[in-house]
Amino acid sequence: MEISVDGNGFNAVLKGKKKVKFSREAALLISVLINSMGVDIMSRSGFGIAQISSVPYVFSKTFPNITFGTFNYIFQTMLIVSLMVIGKKIKAGYAFSFVVGIVFGVMLDIHNLWVSLLPTGPVLNIIYFVLSYFILCTGVCLANNSMLPIIPTDTFPRDLSVMLGKPYNVVKTTFDLCCLFTTVVISFVCLGRLEAVGIGTFILAFTMGKVITVINTKVNNIFEFYNAVNLKFPAKKLALISHIHRI
Repeated sequence: MEISVDGNGFNAVLKGKKKVKFSREAALLISVLINSMGVDIMSRSGFGIAQISSVPYVFSKTFPNITFGTFNYIFQTMLIVSLMVIGKKIKAGYAFSFVVGIVFGVMLDIHNLWVSLLPTGPVLNIIYFVLSYFILCTGVCLANNSMLPIIPTDTFPRDLSVMLGKPYNVVKTTFDLCCLFTTVVISFVCLGRLEAVGIGTFILAFTMGKVITVINTKVNNIFEFYNAVNLKFPAKKLALISHIHRI
């Protein structure tokens, strides 16, 4: 695969193969819509929720007077602050990333209105889990390729991979495992039981980073991402996607 940079930003280009144009703004919008749906469907499966959502969820169970959504915003804010401390730089895009996170929270509630009505059962639950797993992986892939401010829980591993000079799938998996470990500790210490964590949570934690990278490679073989709004990307931002592509 030949890597090149064109006027619209960074794209992976295969010689002799014409790709379908896909705007980065549409990629971000779709990622927010389907990722929020994926979280709700996974919750419905009963196999546990995604590890990045499990941290604010278990805190909401520990402190029931504060909602899951509120802890979500607190958790996202902590991630953004951590990036600014590690990068030693305040970025305006991080503020927009937090706004996207709020929209994501609203969509969680909207999707839950119909997802909560879905029938359940052993076979259906497995179908829900597999479906939501690939929805979430695809959504994160689209969000990363948007190169726009995205949900803080997705922004954190994406930007940190560049700051540390490590492959995205390695940073993503490590981040997921840290979230999982935190959830397990808080569950047993504060609640005396395991909360929000199931076999599905462990499957996501150990495999999601690698699967996202594989899907990303396939997506970039088919689509060429461009900016519907003409924005100039600095060199550091162009380097971001190269880490995501690395397997």
